[in-house]
Amino acid sequence: MLYSFLHHSIQIFEFGPRLIMAKIHDALKPIQWLIGTWESVSAKGHFPTIKDFVYSEVLKFESLGQPLLNYEARSRNPVTEAPMHLESGFLRIKPGSNQLAFMISHNFGLTVLEEGMAKENELELESKTISRMSFAKDPSVKALKKTYKLNEDGTLEIRTDMETDNTPMTNHLVAVYKRKDL
Repeated sequence: MLYSFLHHSIQIFEFGPRLIMAKIHDALKPIQWLIGTWESVSAKGHFPTIKDFVYSEVLKFESLGQPLLNYEARSRNPVTEAPMHLESGFLRIKPGSNQLAFMISHNFGLTVLEEGMAKENELELESKTISRMSFAKDPSVKALKKTYKLNEDGTLEIRTDMETDNTPMTNHLVAVYKRKDL
């Protein structure tokens, strides 16, 4: 939950059985709108080498008082509710700027460092480095581009484009989320 008191923002979150309050670092102002839990209302995936699919997903962005947000995403099959994908990481902003670095680890053996800029209610990120475990499934992911946009209706839209060994940069995922809590 996100609260503002006397021009200072704090986030309250669960830490085990306790509720913790953390002041939101001033550097986070350009991306503060992301803080909270987001639940997908529409999430679709496609790519030339796979069958189209749908998924449900919950995203969490939390502040611990540092110039970064902790991040977690959990995807499930919307019919069977079987887990599909898990990723976690950190979205860091360079204090005094709108420059971003997003470090993400994926449960299928991929780590990505994306960098980009925060604009008003929008993030644009591109992969700078991608590492994968030696026995990760082929084809290799070569590049990613992501856009996070806060729409006028308060929904969050994320578009992910991907390039692999076999396929040039192509849209892979489009998802729209509603805020579950602040």
